Amino acid sequence: MLSKNDRKPIETAYWCLVSGSEVWLINNKLPCGTAIELSIPQGLGHKIGEYKNLPVIWLNADEVEQNLHLTPLRECLSLPESVFLLLSKAVQYGHMTQTLRFCSLCGGRSHLNNSQLTMQCGDCRTLHYPRIFPCIIVAVRKGNQILLAQHSRHRNGMYTVIAGFAEVGETLEQCVAREVKEETGLDVTNIRYFSSQPWAFPSSLMVGFLADYQQGELKPDDSEIDSLGWFSADTLPAIAPHGTIARALIEETIKECVK
Repeated sequence: MLSKNDRKPIETAYWCLVSGSEVWLINNKLPCGTAIELSIPQGLGHKIGEYKNLPVIWLNADEVEQNLHLTPLRECLSLPESVFLLLSKAVQYGHMTQTLRFCSLCGGRSHLNNSQLTMQCGDCRTLHYPRIFPCIIVAVRKGNQILLAQHSRHRNGMYTVIAGFAEVGETLEQCVAREVKEETGLDVTNIRYFSSQPWAFPSSLMVGFLADYQQGELKPDDSEIDSLGWFSADTLPAIAPHGTIARALIEETIKECVK
């Protein structure tokens, strides 16, 4: 249901209907219109932002009866960044409602708190906020070359930069150094922040860094990496798609390499 501040009828809005990591698009665009026009039951949904001066409403797809054609979120990277981020937010809220249905403190049944968009235990009243998992992603430069890896999880021949989850008790910079060392055998220096990107697969926050090679020989972690190497601007393999922070890191590094 709409929160108390949003209960007045919404004439026109953008709608983020999600199921897992899939979203509803119409002609590859975020659906826009009234609930009646889009055959959505009135009074459902939660405002999660604004786009082009209109409210953006999140709703889980299983709350409507119509058979929706859903698109994987990864295929939405070509949409404007603001739209992709709104869809990512909706996916993460949807994930929250599915994974936090029971209180981790007392085991009671949790329900969506409409005013704060959290899950709240019906017994002990504890609020459970959406889980966000911080990850680092880093482009390593050596002279006029960039370090790229083909990860085991990528079956399409794509190469990308190094990434991994932050561990308890470490800074993001320490995480960068550790992940690079574990996955490639190399030591890096001059670690510096680049940018970040919510990555709703299902609920990560990618924190991007640039770093410089310090020392070491390439020793790929065979359990995670199929191929690893140094590439120059004119020898780049197939790389991460546009719209990803990985692609932005690669392009920034290559730009520095050819100065």
